[in-house]
Amino acid sequence: MTEPSKLPIAVIGAGPIGLAAAANLVERELTPIIFEAGARVAANIWQWRHVRLFTPWSMLLDPASKRILEANGGWTEPCGDAVPYAKELVEKFLDPLAAHPAIASQIKLHHKVVSVSRDGHDRMKDGNRNDAPFLIVTETADGPRRFKARAVIDASGTWTPPNPLGAGGVMADGEQQLRSHIRYGIPDVLGQQRQRYSGKRVLVVGSGHSAFGSVLSLAELRNEDQATSVTWGIRRTDTSTLWGKGCADEIAERGALGTRVQSAVKSGAVTLMPGLSISALKQHGDDGIEVIDVEGVARVVVDEIIVSAGSRPNLEMLRELRLEFDLATEAAKRLGNLINPNHHSCGSVPPHGAEELKHPEPNFYVVGMKSYGRAPTLLLRTGFEQVRSVVAELAGDHCSAQRVELTLPQNDACSTESACDVEETACDSACRER
Repeated sequence: MTEPSKLPIAVIGAGPIGLAAAANLVERELTPIIFEAGARVAANIWQWRHVRLFTPWSMLLDPASKRILEANGGWTEPCGDAVPYAKELVEKFLDPLAAHPAIASQIKLHHKVVSVSRDGHDRMKDGNRNDAPFLIVTETADGPRRFKARAVIDASGTWTPPNPLGAGGVMADGEQQLRSHIRYGIPDVLGQQRQRYSGKRVLVVGSGHSAFGSVLSLAELRNEDQATSVTWGIRRTDTSTLWGKGCADEIAERGALGTRVQSAVKSGAVTLMPGLSISALKQHGDDGIEVIDVEGVARVVVDEIIVSAGSRPNLEMLRELRLEFDLATEAAKRLGNLINPNHHSCGSVPPHGAEELKHPEPNFYVVGMKSYGRAPTLLLRTGFEQVRSVVAELAGDHCSAQRVELTLPQNDACSTESACDVEETACDSACRER
């Protein structure tokens, strides 16, 4: 039997934060084993590779990852001021990092983690729990596989499952039945899915940057085909902070995105529908889908719906662990109050690391977007500092783990109006992980 101290450290998710965790482990001469549910690394980002990010390369490169790529040779760092598309982030940084010899050999693609527990211990059992290795069960094409690890870093993100269309965090009546007319996330409106939306009546739901991107793409599509109708539904009634800080935003491209979408609404290319909380969808004869609000009032009839209302963490696979989550955000309990978007903007979140991310289950950490639970304000730079601190703690370098330093650009638009209006500020590369 392998001694727990000689087992690898499991990393769940091979997106930017998971690969950064692996790079930090390699740099400290620790062995990672990386589980990725998809067919390639950064599989979820690859689904929205057509999206231009709003953060420059200087904010997208993990320091440890840069060091091991430079030491390995053959990699050229992208220009720090340039703002890439998601496809470029994958091809120019994440793919080369995943190909590093010390990481490539440890990546398990098509391995969806379905359970993390202590070997021989369910959630109720004490026994020698803290000394038992972790047991990771994965789902593969050849059936379930089991792996043991001495620690676990969950960087699986929150790309799936998405929040539903319906208000209050529950599916709208008819949402499942009319699923063929609904797309969650950031569809490629101007590319592969152009024909789906061209000439159609389209409703975009959500008030974050994912929604901004879809609204702007549809407005461009409308310029080509005037039969295309774009309605943008948001739950909030006060739109004064919807557009962000514009030129005052410390991330220029993020501010510009808000300015462009405001112009699209003012020009009439996009119809903004504030105060839209949806309770039901109904087939409107042969003439599309009727969208009904929580008061039972039919607000609009459309052909297609794009839901960009955020996402939530998958905690089901962690049921046999002893974890503590913040009641509102589903983040680690000590982190939740620091990041609650009802009280904090992206830039006002204080630096945090292993100490704030720890759970009652020793040597288990949730990092990256999943560490924020339902809060939508994480930037990649935050995730990189999280994993640096966590890996330092696992390596026994407690001083380094506690020395957390992070400066984030301010954007008051990251905060929300009320607890019932928490929608994702995605489209920033930082929010997408696996």
